[in-house]
Amino acid sequence: MKFKLTIAYDGTGYQGWQVQKTGTGVQEKIEAALGKLFPSKPRLHSSSRTDTGVHALGMVAHLEIPRAECKLPVRQLALAVNAWLPKDIRVISAARAPVKFHARFDATGKQYRYFVWNHQAMNPLLRHTAWHVPRPLDLKAMRTAARLFPGRHDFKSFAGTRNYEMESTVRRLTRCDLKQNGPLLTFFIEGDGFLYKMCRGIVGTLVQVGQGKIAAQDIKQILAHRDRRVAGMTAPAKGLVLWKVFYSTQRRKDAKARRNFR
Repeated sequence: MKFKLTIAYDGTGYQGWQVQKTGTGVQEKIEAALGKLFPSKPRLHSSSRTDTGVHALGMVAHLEIPRAECKLPVRQLALAVNAWLPKDIRVISAARAPVKFHARFDATGKQYRYFVWNHQAMNPLLRHTAWHVPRPLDLKAMRTAARLFPGRHDFKSFAGTRNYEMESTVRRLTRCDLKQNGPLLTFFIEGDGFLYKMCRGIVGTLVQVGQGKIAAQDIKQILAHRDRRVAGMTAPAKGLVLWKVFYSTQRRKDAKARRNFR
């Protein structure tokens, strides 16, 4: 029997999502909890990976459990797993999934959100989940620059380096914008896929646009250079949250909701 889990976690104390050779990954903690409930010790297959210190509110993963071991009602699965998890990891929901469902390969896109606290004094309640940028930012310039990211581009200039060559660094963004609520700035970045540290490279560059260190109109040239050295800084991991993973039916529902809201 296959199940789909939606998982939230504070990534502060973890070396990312995956099981690690050194350090602890979030996946390891959840698989250990599942092992307390099911003798087959099911493995999790996630929709995405998050790096050290990055958080999630909507990580999706699937697992398979032999039918003979499935003695819990589905509605109690999340509660049972959470009983064995540390407080900084929670299964938000659990549901039966079709046999052919795959959390990674069936995903049609993801939304990340990045939080910046733009005030001279840091909000202590957000110290683990937002980047403190104390100096005033030019939000108009940042929004102008953000509008240049959606579309299909080569994002090599904004990605962290790997110890292997990527087959392709072309990705498609469907959204890149910024909302302000007092000192709290929220960056929304959606796309069909992301490179290593790509979101953090985009946010770091946009903040430097706001600081006047990079011109908004330079974004097109930075994309064209395909060189990480010409873009802005990499924003700290702690402000980034994997907010939602999209599947085909969810995308249609969200699009309808946005139309109705307008």
